[in-house]
Amino acid sequence: MEAKQPRLDAPIPGMSLTHELGARPWQQPAQFPTVEDAVEHYTSRMMSDEFSDQLVDIMDMGIPLTTIANTIQLAGVMEGKHTVDVGLLLLPVLIETMMLIGDSAGIKYKTGLDDAPRSDRDSLAKRTVEKLKAEIKSKDGEDKEPDIMIEIGSKKDMTEEIEMEEEKPSGLMARRN
Repeated sequence: MEAKQPRLDAPIPGMSLTHELGARPWQQPAQFPTVEDAVEHYTSRMMSDEFSDQLVDIMDMGIPLTTIANTIQLAGVMEGKHTVDVGLLLLPVLIETMMLIGDSAGIKYKTGLDDAPRSDRDSLAKRTVEKLKAEIKSKDGEDKEPDIMIEIGSKKDMTEEIEMEEEKPSGLMARRN
């Protein structure tokens, strides 16, 4: 049995950084420099039967329209069709066009524009305070309110804490008093 030979045809580290400036599509002037030009390009492309059929299948899978639109515009940026800022301004038009295609096909779709469920930081803070109150109540055996008040996100309290926790400099390069 032969010993494995090292593979010497692999790319050299940093090789991707050695391409000539302008050799990549996104380093060239955009094919569609204005939002109007890009909208015309994408809407004509999206209204084709082939694209519409594929889009309906993807929408039927439950993938949000915002995800699809982001993918389309990012691919356009990488191909040099338009710039990033034109792509971001293009997103609402792409989503509306996809909604029109989904409505005409009669399928249910997720837009992705709904408010995402919040992380419930307020309720988490309330639960933490209630837990602290319960701990104090169980320790004391009484039904009194704790003396501490917790404010979350108060910038004033945070700066006071930082000032109080400030340590005196020490070490080899510290100034002597």
